[in-house]
Amino acid sequence: MRMYRCLIKDFETRPSVMHLLEHPFIKQAHGKDTSLRHQLSVLIRDQQDVGSRTRTTRHERINTRKTLIIEICPDDDLVNLEVLDEETIITHLQKRYQDLQIYTYVGDILIALNPFQSLSIYSPQFSKLYHGMKRSTNPPHIFATADAAYQSMVTLSKDQCIIISGESGAGKTESAHLIVQHLTFLGKANNRTLREKILQVNPLVEAFGNACTAINDNSSRFGKYLEMKFTPTGAVMGAKISEYLLEKSRVIKQATGEKNFHIFYYIYAGLYHQDNLKKYRLPNKTAPRYIDCFNGKVMQDIISSKLYKEQFGAIQDCFRIIGFTEEEVNSVYKILAAILNTGNIEFKSTSSQHQSDKSEVPNSEALDDAAALLSIGSEELQEALTSHCVVTRGETIIRTNTVDKATDVRDAMSKALYGRLFSWIVNRINALLQPDTNICTAESGMNVGILDIFGFENFKKNSFEQLCINIANEQIQFYFNQHIFALEQIEYQSEGVDASLVEYEDNRPILDMFLQKPMGLLSLLDEESRFPQATDQTLVDKFQDNLRNKYFWTPKRVELCFGIQHYAGKVLYNVSGFLEKNRDTLPADIVVVLRTSENKLLQQLFSSPLTKTGNLATSRARVTAASRSLPPQLSSGRNKSPKYLLKVDTMEMMRHPEETTNMRRQTVASYFRYSLMDLLSKMVVGTPHFVRCIKPNDDRQALRFNKERVMVQLRYTGILETVNIRRQGYSHRILIEEFVNRYYYLAFRAHQMPEGSKENAVIILQKAKLEHWVLGKTKVFLKYYHVEQLNLMLREVIARVVLIQAYTKGWLGARRYRRERQKRNHGAIIIQSAWRGHMARQNLKLVKKEREQAAVQIQSAYRGYRVRKDYKQSRQTGQSTPERRSSTNLISDEKVVSVSSSDASVLKTGKLSDSRERDGVQGRSALSKQGPTVKLHHRSPRRRGQQPKLLNSPEDSLYYNHLNRSLDYQGSKRKPRKLGQIKLLDGEDEYYQLLSTIESVPEEDVLSGPSPNSTAPPTISSR
Repeated sequence: MRMYRCLIKDFETRPSVMHLLEHPFIKQAHGKDTSLRHQLSVLIRDQQDVGSRTRTTRHERINTRKTLIIEICPDDDLVNLEVLDEETIITHLQKRYQDLQIYTYVGDILIALNPFQSLSIYSPQFSKLYHGMKRSTNPPHIFATADAAYQSMVTLSKDQCIIISGESGAGKTESAHLIVQHLTFLGKANNRTLREKILQVNPLVEAFGNACTAINDNSSRFGKYLEMKFTPTGAVMGAKISEYLLEKSRVIKQATGEKNFHIFYYIYAGLYHQDNLKKYRLPNKTAPRYIDCFNGKVMQDIISSKLYKEQFGAIQDCFRIIGFTEEEVNSVYKILAAILNTGNIEFKSTSSQHQSDKSEVPNSEALDDAAALLSIGSEELQEALTSHCVVTRGETIIRTNTVDKATDVRDAMSKALYGRLFSWIVNRINALLQPDTNICTAESGMNVGILDIFGFENFKKNSFEQLCINIANEQIQFYFNQHIFALEQIEYQSEGVDASLVEYEDNRPILDMFLQKPMGLLSLLDEESRFPQATDQTLVDKFQDNLRNKYFWTPKRVELCFGIQHYAGKVLYNVSGFLEKNRDTLPADIVVVLRTSENKLLQQLFSSPLTKTGNLATSRARVTAASRSLPPQLSSGRNKSPKYLLKVDTMEMMRHPEETTNMRRQTVASYFRYSLMDLLSKMVVGTPHFVRCIKPNDDRQALRFNKERVMVQLRYTGILETVNIRRQGYSHRILIEEFVNRYYYLAFRAHQMPEGSKENAVIILQKAKLEHWVLGKTKVFLKYYHVEQLNLMLREVIARVVLIQAYTKGWLGARRYRRERQKRNHGAIIIQSAWRGHMARQNLKLVKKEREQAAVQIQSAYRGYRVRKDYKQSRQTGQSTPERRSSTNLISDEKVVSVSSSDASVLKTGKLSDSRERDGVQGRSALSKQGPTVKLHHRSPRRRGQQPKLLNSPEDSLYYNHLNRSLDYQGSKRKPRKLGQIKLLDGEDEYYQLLSTIESVPEEDVLSGPSPNSTAPPTISSR
């Protein structure tokens, strides 16, 4: 027997007490109660001291005994360090990193070191800990930053912005995931599906926008700004993504050791394992050229890797959960497969009598596959790739393309297809996740923005893409410096606050060198791109002639290169391909052909205009006179097939803003400039919260802390200066009037509404027991931890008010409920009473109806019985007629008694009535012969349903007395009725039987007396 059997719920199979007492464990404990009790108490105490970590919060006791062990260290914030120098900070961060404490505060700024491993500190249990708590209550965490932004948004009713910055591979993307996860937890919406959709946005977008680089396996190759939208009460109601500067050149070519975008490998592996490669016309033995950069090893990875297969299933789930239709997903897969097939199209040079540099497609298999997936004609696609139209003086001239030119057109089409497809996916996600206007209007809602942008990059060979990425990081660093250092110190001087100034490295001159007009680097690049004869060498010469400052230099004995002194260090750029990448020319012939596609999604991609940031517009642009459109002769001069001409929509072609070969079209540099402006306009609206991601080593190994590598990142991010200004300065500067209006609940009553004066501000600060604050001319200067304390106190006051309101509303609701319940009970009683009355009346009618039916049946049976009986008697009377005739001669010698019977049933018989009439006539004739007699009258029989005759005559009295004597004699139990009661003469009565054969004589004849000539006695009439 085992002790666990005691827990069996079935009482029949559970062991009895006697069986338990026989258990060895119980036998060993017998007689040792005291010692065992002491040992058990010691064991419990030891376990509590070793394994039980409990903490007490403001509201309740949190038990973290099982899995959650939290230790609060006074060194969680670098501002609290006694000695502030680089060595102390590095040592402190290294010690925390070895203890897997990857997060550290610098005031209200979070430093996050990439652990390069999975940690169990992001479970829902941790999410509950970082919900509305004071920052110093729990250890530093990415959830604390998300909670601070969320609580500030709800309390202050202002938009917030979380800016994640750092090098490539520092963990920015994962930090953005965690922030979205926690914000979704904090803003729990009633719609669970919406929360699931928001959580699936990042994996889907990153599959199309992230790729493997030499230093990061999941590097963001685009800038992403995710805005989570909340109601005024803090419930999430939608989301919106803004994407910037997708690295489209990665589609056609990748550097050594790098890969294409993730989605190409995911879809290839998923279709391979589903045996659907033939459906999308993809080869199953050799990978397409766009993704095969490892000399045939890619196909082996696709076949053997389970990661790609699992990620493809995850992407399908993302499409389904977010709300994409099957038709849309199928169209996306077809376009991706078409891009891969387009990369396999090859060209060779041919010559003719008139042309020597003509190109053609020797093997049309890849061309046919790409055209079939794009739902266009293969001949039209080949013609668009190998030739182009030029409009001169109203005439259309068709020129052939060389092999290099055709290759460039092919790659340009692939980049355009992928870039526009990515923009369409983002727009579609925004449409599916847009807030419901029935829940909250856009004006009353609030946002928390999350910036996840590509990190600073410095490769062995840096090209145009790295230049744009690093300029964007320069802009983010400038925004950080302005918010943390410059604006704060400017307000110290304007408000007359005595605070020590902190020196910092300002990168504004570098940013001006890039962005200023007309002599900035990007402006010079655009200017050189407009010259058809410009080369990469002329571009370097132009930079060298116009950019003469300490941040730009050209290395000696290195051609087509220039160097930039960025805020994060020196970077050497290779100018090869700068001009072509900046132009990003898409021939108009390709646009026309793609617009003739039968695929609705593809038509939409190339019919919608592009925005100033280079993304696909959500709505079609109107056709204006100023829009640059294709000439109508273009399609008619190119195509010979009338069927093809019918497919071309001239108005659709006119709606495209940039389809001509004019060199004045938008460049990538101009798109980049507008993207930075749009990004900054979103960031400056909200209150910023900074997360600085640090890369501890370049080898992506866990628990390896490279001091030199970390020191470089801390220097160019200005962490030491940030620690100084957070310790000495005042990060929060609030107008006095706004401060009083926001926090007057802490010192005044709600109905008082104090004025926004310095005196009232001082009263509030003293009531809150804050120290080290300063009052300026128009603002209150607070430390970074003061606002958090004030918000917590304000939240407590509001919570008390809400609690009182809740109890009051509950009491009012309960009273209202009792009243309504009484009304309902009274109404229910009335309804029940009316219903019961109705049912009683219905039952009474039913009983009456049943009784009437029973009475009718009884009467019918009885009447049938009487008729049959009278019929028998009439037959017997008919047989005894001669005897009665002889007896009538003797009537004169006897007393004749005339009886009037109330029973009319006997008189109804025709034969009996006729016989009696005949007998009566014969009797009267006999009497008339004998002498004078009393005149006899027949009484008409009483009708059925008439009231019976009352017993109020002498004859009735005689009958009553005679009946009473007969009943007493017979011993009957029936009580005789009194005089005047209704008596229904029963045919069974003895007296009635005696009178049944005697004819009734009217009373009038009896009372008139006998005739003088009659010798017989008078007849008595009974009725």
